[in-house]
Amino acid sequence: MTSTRSVDQADIAALRRAVRGSVHRPTDPGYATVGFNVAVAQRPWAVVDVADAADVAAVVGFAAANSMTVSVWATGHGATGVDGHSILVRTTGLDVCEIDPATRTARVGAGVRWQQVLDAATPLGLAPLCGSAPAVGVVGFLSGGGIGPLVRTVGASSDHVRSITVVTGNGALIRATPECNPELFWGLRGGKATLGLIVEVVIDLLPIPEICGGALYFDGEQAETVVRGWRRWATELPREITSSLALMRLPAMPGIPEPLGGRLTVAVRVAAVGDPGRAAELCSGLSALGTPVLGGLGVMPYARIGEIHADPTTPMPVVEAGTLLGELDEPAVDALLAAAGPASSTGPVIVEVRMLGGAFADEPPVRSALCHRDAAAHLYTIGLAGGPEATPGAGVLDAMAPWATGGELPNFAASADAVHIRRCYDEDTFAWLAALAAQHDPYGVLHVGQVVR
Repeated sequence: MTSTRSVDQADIAALRRAVRGSVHRPTDPGYATVGFNVAVAQRPWAVVDVADAADVAAVVGFAAANSMTVSVWATGHGATGVDGHSILVRTTGLDVCEIDPATRTARVGAGVRWQQVLDAATPLGLAPLCGSAPAVGVVGFLSGGGIGPLVRTVGASSDHVRSITVVTGNGALIRATPECNPELFWGLRGGKATLGLIVEVVIDLLPIPEICGGALYFDGEQAETVVRGWRRWATELPREITSSLALMRLPAMPGIPEPLGGRLTVAVRVAAVGDPGRAAELCSGLSALGTPVLGGLGVMPYARIGEIHADPTTPMPVVEAGTLLGELDEPAVDALLAAAGPASSTGPVIVEVRMLGGAFADEPPVRSALCHRDAAAHLYTIGLAGGPEATPGAGVLDAMAPWATGGELPNFAASADAVHIRRCYDEDTFAWLAALAAQHDPYGVLHVGQVVR
């Protein structure tokens, strides 16, 4: 559905009567929706700032009755385009964030960002398993599996979800746990919004008051030494350490530290859980990589975990792409350096390799729709939209194709294209998600990025 639905004032009035929240049409001041990626067009028939779960169910019911679709927006990370035949549900009003120290859990609404949970939980010595960017929404991150800075130590963040409250595509408000509606609970963790719009989750908080970590930034002239040395070090790590590497070509602009702007730099990120002395010993090999131009490693409060990756928060037009790697050997490093190293004058702003394995590869206590847990690493590229290359990152992905598994991670696919969605799942998982979607969204009301059909 790509056409813009005709405006009927009776329809608008009916929608406004159906919800407690506010309804905005394109000419209304509250209509504009700007997320992290401003290259994604958001032009829905209407925007609804929902006040509660009942509002979400009402919007879904209205859309189904009027042959429309429903999209969702929380923070705009991972957003895909929304057309004029869709109603956009804006979840910022679903802002509950309650910490229970006795059970070490948090009850979190769909409009909450990880930073809010960090602020509430970390003073109690409890760690929410966020991603590398605390500005990202909790629910969207978990619905895509959740690959965080401690993924090798604790596994996927979605493995630490206790319950999910969701509005399905047929308008039902359902609570899913491992014991109650287990099929939904399986599919909502890794299946993105295929089965419904999550309105609330209850998640585990781990007793991790501090970590050992940080980031080291090296000049691009040292790229070959740094990348090769990091690969040798990172592929032998025990599971208490998670690490990633990024080749970065950041623009020289306000907000970018002077040593990093307008040139190629290499970032080595580390996060370790456990004894600080052992972590320091395990990280001692990084001193042989070269002399950093910025950064350092040390013990830090878990509350500052977002400083390790220091992901940007300012909205910008970006093009993202990613693929999973089955191996990261020396020939793979040769290809990576040739495509994104000092000899490459164009390409993405960031080319990142995240090491996986460890706890991520373990069978979780409660299975989910998150696939490809046997991958060795994840390759991710971010380029600026509208630049000289139509698809920034394509050259890097092509160069690394011999080591790619053919799989992708839902949170990094950033595309509603059917090919990319299919790559996020193995054959059995895709088929089971499609069967569940036919049950819970029989009329295809949900139109939220990466949905399986």
